[in-house]
Parts: sequence; C-alpha cells; structure tokens
Amino acid sequence: MNKRFRILAVDDQEINLQLITGNLKGEYEILTALNGYDAIAELDKHEIDLILLDVMMPGINGFEVCAVIKADERFSDIPVIFLTAMDSEDSQLQGLELGGIDYLTKPINFALLKLRVRNHIALKERNDLVKEQRDLLTQKNEQLAAALAQIKRLEGIIPICSYCKKIRDDKQSWHQLEEYISAHSEAMFSHGACPDCLEEQMKIINGHLGVSA
Repeated sequence: MNKRFRILAVDDQEINLQLITGNLKGEYEILTALNGYDAIAELDKHEIDLILLDVMMPGINGFEVCAVIKADERFSDIPVIFLTAMDSEDSQLQGLELGGIDYLTKPINFALLKLRVRNHIALKERNDLVKEQRDLLTQKNEQLAAALAQIKRLEGIIPICSYCKKIRDDKQSWHQLEEYISAHSEAMFSHGACPDCLEEQMKIINGHLGVSA
C-alpha cells in the first residue's frame, strides 16, 4: 500500500486554502493553517512531507516561518514551496536563500503547482530512502565495531591455571575455559573427546570393570 503524503498549506486567506485543498486532496492529505504560528504548531503534531507557504501574513510572515523551520533539525528536510503575490526577483531570491525549494506566484496556476508538488514529493521520497539506508549502514557499522571490540577482549595475555585450566578475569574471579570464552565472544561449544582423553577414559573404565587393556 503506497503512502499517502501529507501537505501543510499555510495562507491567511481561507479561500486560498479551499482552492489548494480542492485541487490536491485527490492525491494527498492536506492540512491547513491560517497563520505562521499555527503552521509551526502543526509540525509538532503531524509528520509533514511538504509545505505550501504564503509569504504575506500577519504576525509572522512566510519568510520568518521558513527560517524557523529550517533552523529546527526535526523539520529542516521538509521541502517548502512559497506561494505568494510577491513576484519580484528579490523576493524570490530571499525565499530560496532561506531554504525554500521553489517559488510560485499568485494567482496560482494549479496545473503547474501539481507538477511542482509531485516532483518535490518524489525527490523527498528518494532523499528519505537514502537517509534511511545511510542510517542503517551506520547502525551496521556500529554493530560491527562493537563485535570487533568484543573479539579484541580475548587478545593479549590471559591468566590461566596450569592445573585446572580455569581463567582469571579482570575482577580476579576464576571461570571455566568455555564459560569465559562464551562470555567474551559469540563462540559456541560442542563437546567430544580427543583420542588421548578417550584412551585414558577407556583405561579407567576397564580398570573399574577388571578388564585388561
């Protein structure tokens, strides 16, 4: 089952939010906010895949909202598309410098908006997959490093009793050889008898039975 991506649309005009929702709800889950403060609050409540952000809003404008989002590592990877009536080159440059990934002017061309949204969602999906794989590789490397560190614990001089073959650990406690190795590695044991020990045990058994070797 394919994921249904979630878009946060932010605009101080209700009609604009209705138009955005009407045009995009067929493909995406749409959340809305009427101001910058509510938009930031929505990020704490929901996992957002893309933000459509108006610039000219009372209280805190879209550029300021974008700056807050990009400064927070929890949300900095969310792509932001500015939707605004400000069509000057300086405004576009400011939006992109703040971390916005795209800039569309009003009145909104919804055919163009759909394409931009689709492309940026696809790009984010690929980036998320790369990040997930990178995190998994990091985890595997950490596990490998831990395993190597565990193996190294068996290196060096290990105190062992000359008679019973018990091993002394760093806390001065004595352990059976297999107990010590099992605790310090992933090695497993199967039990048997070497030829010399087998011959010795047969002698003992035959001696008890009164049988000559």
